[in-house]
Amino acid sequence: MSDPADGLTASVPAEPGGRSEHPSLASRLRLSVVRLNRRLRAQRTDTDLSLTQVAALSTLHKHGAMTPGRLAAHEGVQPPSMTRVIAALELVGYVERAPHPTDGRQAIVAITESGTAYVHESISVREAWLDERLQELSGEEREVLSRAASIIERMAGHS
Repeated sequence: MSDPADGLTASVPAEPGGRSEHPSLASRLRLSVVRLNRRLRAQRTDTDLSLTQVAALSTLHKHGAMTPGRLAAHEGVQPPSMTRVIAALELVGYVERAPHPTDGRQAIVAITESGTAYVHESISVREAWLDERLQELSGEEREVLSRAASIIERMAGHS
């Protein structure tokens, strides 16, 4: 059983349907992830792009060229919204459209070299900040976080 002082113990409601005076593991994990994400977003050096634009650009970087409809579905936004995102990214030279090879009604959106450089710089800044925070932890704490990162990736469906 985990020591409550280690911060890893999940609280159990006192009775079925009841609430414990201690936050549940689900609640603590959710809040921790939200707070860490907020701190990482605060490390952005270039705020000319919206978070939706950055997310779309990152998706193209990670998954390669795709249709606007597929990109919209991946990002969970409506196609007209993604059309505006793509237009803005195209305007700054971070993406380009090309005709679909088999469907003349479609286009393929791909990240450009400038877009790739933007993504790499953005990742570098955030990872540098996170690396500094990790160096403040003990080796044992970093090992716990390494194991937790693997579990969180699995929970998020990104194994």
